[in-house]
Amino acid sequence: MLGFVIACLTSLNWFLYIILASRSCHQIMVEDHNKVNKVVGDLQSTEEWLSYAYELVPVALQKAREVKGFPGRWKMIISKLEQIPTRLSDLSSHPCFSKNMLCIEQLQAVAKTLNESLEMAEKCSKEKYEGKLQMQSDLDALSGKIDLNLRDCGLLIKTGVLGEVSLSSCTSSGSEGTSSEGCNVTELLARLQIGHLEAKHKALDCLADVMREDEKMVSPFLGRSSISALVQLLTATSPRIREKTVTLICTLAESGTCENLLVSEGVLPPLIRLLESGSSVGREKSAITLQQLSRSAEIASSIVGHGGVQPLMEVCYAGDSVSQASATCTLKNLSVVPDLRQALAEEGVVKIMIDILDSGILFVSKEYAAECLQNLTLSNEFKMSVITEGGVRSLLSYLDSGLPQEPAIGTIRNLVGSVSVETLVSLGLLPRLVRILNSSSNGSLKLAAATICRITDSPEMKKLVGESGCMSLLIKLLEVKQNDVREAATQALASLMTLACNAREVKHDMRSVPSLVQLLDPSPQNTAKKYAVACLVILSTSKKCRKLMISYGAIGYLKKLTEMDIIESKKLLERLQRGKFINLFGKN
Repeated sequence: MLGFVIACLTSLNWFLYIILASRSCHQIMVEDHNKVNKVVGDLQSTEEWLSYAYELVPVALQKAREVKGFPGRWKMIISKLEQIPTRLSDLSSHPCFSKNMLCIEQLQAVAKTLNESLEMAEKCSKEKYEGKLQMQSDLDALSGKIDLNLRDCGLLIKTGVLGEVSLSSCTSSGSEGTSSEGCNVTELLARLQIGHLEAKHKALDCLADVMREDEKMVSPFLGRSSISALVQLLTATSPRIREKTVTLICTLAESGTCENLLVSEGVLPPLIRLLESGSSVGREKSAITLQQLSRSAEIASSIVGHGGVQPLMEVCYAGDSVSQASATCTLKNLSVVPDLRQALAEEGVVKIMIDILDSGILFVSKEYAAECLQNLTLSNEFKMSVITEGGVRSLLSYLDSGLPQEPAIGTIRNLVGSVSVETLVSLGLLPRLVRILNSSSNGSLKLAAATICRITDSPEMKKLVGESGCMSLLIKLLEVKQNDVREAATQALASLMTLACNAREVKHDMRSVPSLVQLLDPSPQNTAKKYAVACLVILSTSKKCRKLMISYGAIGYLKKLTEMDIIESKKLLERLQRGKFINLFGKN
């Protein structure tokens, strides 16, 4: 009988404990918000926040299990709540757990989510909600917040930021005007990956401040995870965040330190979307970024593969001055890759480049357009497109603009053979060639001389070129330092001098023979020697010219060139030696 009484009392004690425990849990779960806020306000240290989060988990789980409505959604929420203690344990086991502000902020976020779960469970249990669809939406949002908390706890350890013992002055609740010098770059990069959108927004602002002062402070700390986080922010719902993100990415691309990493993390599709539908700032920064990235042939191919050509063309048509220039330059960079030219031509790039030649907003846009056409016309199949779209007239007008001459004259050189020489002459090519030969860059001088070589395939053209004033200018180029310019000028002279009147003009120029003899130098660096031999062979019919050649040392050069089997060098050597012997015999 005594044992029966003891057993009853024991059962009664357990029953009372369960009731009291249940009432205690219920009191916590239905606690007034003001009291909760008071408790939260008393929490200071990381350990206190950790303890608070640990206490909330079993309460939130019990209340969630009591809910009868929306069973599928609550089952999912419960499975996620059950993972929180493990993540908190991983986080708290780090040796620097208590020394980093990010840990406190993460624990605060977890505690806030747990309190929201309690509130939501209370509403569902008492059916105190506005509508079923609204509650379903709220539960989905809660599930997403728990996902974010779980993910952020894991990322906080993976980023390595917990190893940074100094607390950043740029906390998510920091006051305005905080000095960017106080920001820890590693922590800021971590903030791009964890937390809610507004916290990431503030981290972007701090990073932008740091990079404005010295971009080299950020580049060494950039890793795959932080670049990936930046790329993801390009698709944020907030236009302002997208603008700030693409501005930051633009700065990184211009620094030249992480182009391949940006592309490998998928930056191209969102950049192209910003070109299509972003704000004016977004389009401009996207265009500049693509301009930088497209310098790589591999990345250029990826831009075309992601459908970037048409959006770039749209910016060329409708963008502001900077965006137009950057988009034009990007298309120019794409045209450097031979395999991409067909895709560009099919999209109608030729016509757009010609339009920009005629009416580009900035001079540099016109220069990029000319360079793009120069690249495209290296392939025969695109030359007729340039001609039929009126490109020749636009290119010649460009030569009158005072802009760098090289791309336009290079394009015209490429078109010779596809457009008649008579057409080029009628449109005023020769006076422009004379002007380029008179005063221009070395690249333009070379291309102008090469163009003369290509158009002088008939006696009539040789005569016109000779009469235009080109002969003396080409002779002058024989004395420049740049070997490729000397070669082009010598080749042009060799072609023109096959006409007697042009040869006479060269013969009467005091500079011609000495300069041509110097170009007989047998060194491998001198690529003009075979053309110099051709010119001197023509001049060697003159006794006066032969004597000049001998006096300037032509025979010594020619002996070496003969050994090298340079065309006509043996013929010229024999002619000079025969003349020398005749002169000696005559003196005797």
